[in-house]
Amino acid sequence: MNLWFVFALMTVAAVFAVLLPLGLGKGQQTGGNEATVYRDQLAEIDRDLASGLIAKAEAEAARLEISRRLLAAAAETRDQPAPSNTKWRRGAAVMALVGLPLLALAIYLPLGSPWLPDFPLAERTRKADASQPLENLVAQVERHLEKNPNDGRGWSVLAPVLMRLGRYDDAVRAFRNSITYNGESALRRADLGEAITAAAGGVVTKDARAEFDRALALDAGDVKSSYFVGLAAEQDGDKEKAATIWRAMLEKAPADAPWRPLVQAALMRVGAPAAPPLSEQTMAAAKSMSASDRDAMIRGMVERLATRLKQNGDDVNGWLKLVRAYLVMGDRDKAIAAQTDARQAVANDAERLKQLNEGLKNLGLDG
Repeated sequence: MNLWFVFALMTVAAVFAVLLPLGLGKGQQTGGNEATVYRDQLAEIDRDLASGLIAKAEAEAARLEISRRLLAAAAETRDQPAPSNTKWRRGAAVMALVGLPLLALAIYLPLGSPWLPDFPLAERTRKADASQPLENLVAQVERHLEKNPNDGRGWSVLAPVLMRLGRYDDAVRAFRNSITYNGESALRRADLGEAITAAAGGVVTKDARAEFDRALALDAGDVKSSYFVGLAAEQDGDKEKAATIWRAMLEKAPADAPWRPLVQAALMRVGAPAAPPLSEQTMAAAKSMSASDRDAMIRGMVERLATRLKQNGDDVNGWLKLVRAYLVMGDRDKAIAAQTDARQAVANDAERLKQLNEGLKNLGLDG
């Protein structure tokens, strides 16, 4: 209320600042009245001279003085500005009294916040409480987006959080809005497909598959979309196609890719363990070998891998390949021994140890 009172006083001051010059222009012009008086005096002198009340010399002196004053008054009248037009003065006054407040309101209402509650200084200097529950923070963002539905950045921030909270249907809507207001990308399409799959209980539906296909059309190397397309093939009963997709992912992936254990476990699930990759020359030579020679060649490769890992045990992916190879060959005891050696080799690196244990779980060994 005090703020509006201050605004009113400021408006009144502005109006009077405009009207004051107009009011000063209304002063009466006195030059015309003086000239009339002087003319009457000249006529009176002529009458006194005719009646003999004054001498001729005195009459001439008085006439000369009055004529001088008459000329001075006439000159002053010419120098004064012309009177202001009454119509224009009234129009300017109306504009000042009515137009200025209306103009101020027209500018303030769309740009200002007249209905915003008080925001004391103590509240302004208080930092956001990051320790409050995640659900409360999400609710605040959702209230913001209800008032600002075109905020693409808000939708892109909210969507993955909703996924983490298990609100998959809401996450689908948030990812769709993120695409609408931020534009299309392989990552956003893949995230939307994942949310649709999660909302369907892990089933890659037709709509989800369409999103993964769109993502791959934008980026053929998108890992998430490739994995889910393989999962869709597995769910359709085409395990061979799923294995082909996932093997291709592993061949292109760096050795430290964090998603390798997930894909390797998927291959194990469809009955196609990912054996250590062979070069094209080795594959061509293996085709002409007998079964025993081929088995000996594979065992030789596995032993060379074991020897290398004993010299440099930081290669978590190498350890997982070694354990998996022993399992494929049926040497479970050697697989367990390799597991123990691997844990000892990376025991001082918490991140590598975590990656190793996750990979071992996926291979069916105790993590």
